Amino acid sequence: MGPLRSVVLCGGGTGGHIYPLLAFADCLRRHDPSVRITCLGTPKGLENELIPPAGYDLRQIPAYQLPRSVNMSLVRTPDRMWKAARAAGKILDEVRADVVIGFGGYVSVPGYLAAWRRELPIVIHEVNVPPGVANRLGMKFTKNVAVGFPHQPAQAESLRDARVVGVPLRRGIAGLDRAAVRNAARAHFGLRPDLPVLFVAGGSQGARSINLAVSGAAKELARNGVQVLHVIGARNEPVSVPTDLPVPYVTLPYLSEMELGYAAADLMLGRGGAMTCAEVAAIGLPTIYVPYPHSNQEQKRNALPVVEAGGGLLVDDAEVTPAWVERTVIPLIRDPQRLAAMGAAAAAYGRRDGDVALLNFVYEAVSR
Repeated sequence: MGPLRSVVLCGGGTGGHIYPLLAFADCLRRHDPSVRITCLGTPKGLENELIPPAGYDLRQIPAYQLPRSVNMSLVRTPDRMWKAARAAGKILDEVRADVVIGFGGYVSVPGYLAAWRRELPIVIHEVNVPPGVANRLGMKFTKNVAVGFPHQPAQAESLRDARVVGVPLRRGIAGLDRAAVRNAARAHFGLRPDLPVLFVAGGSQGARSINLAVSGAAKELARNGVQVLHVIGARNEPVSVPTDLPVPYVTLPYLSEMELGYAAADLMLGRGGAMTCAEVAAIGLPTIYVPYPHSNQEQKRNALPVVEAGGGLLVDDAEVTPAWVERTVIPLIRDPQRLAAMGAAAAAYGRRDGDVALLNFVYEAVSR
């Protein structure tokens, strides 16, 4: 198989689709600096804030929310879907695409349709169970399906024959040596080098229940010598933290360099998004997962395998209160041996090579 000349990547809407897309784009560029990389996005998606600053060509096409059930009549009927597919097709023709690789989100569907009509190879990467509606639809057009986690083929019939490749992670995370940069990361946030750090982050949207529980336990955490690095989430209300604490409690609305937070931390408390699960397992960071409660439980399914492997704890959102933080988090973060065992178990479950494994799968699919 010769080098790929032109690759079109589709994925938008949320960080869970865009971050693996960007990590994979970086991997493509590292392996072949001459490859043309074009990303499809929608006018309103988060991709507009993330993809162009990363140095990649983002082309906008109209995209429409899909109904939750997938069938072929859904594709055939709406003329607006064909309108979006025609727009995607023009871009595929212009850049002379060799392959379309989709990571999910509504923008992927027009890309899949346009590639199918041109008989171009389609590769799908999916991190959730059940698969998202866009990727479920894409699976009608291709057998080249890759997944991020070993539990997915066992839990979803549609993914039974998928290849487990891992999740493409940014090099800053995949190559992170937490111990080597711990002190520098702590200094960056104004944290002390000699006391344990609890890293709290509820994903790109933040998590109100987690925010209130940890800030409510601020005094007791500080009294026990536990520092807190708390990413509130840009869309959440600021949390109120006492000003006279004896140890640092640092709050941030948003953190773009998550690897610095991971490096500073002894223990993380967060949601169970697929990207979070992939990142913290790969770098061996012990984590307490509090899955988002108002969904199809996909976050619980994401976190359960690494928890069962010994790499973390799983807690219901309703249980997370200041009293729970005092009762559960403080004894754990003050137990270095238990944290070390959890970290080792997480690292044994996680993988750092998802980008290269997906690239090899793409080469196979194209050569077929």
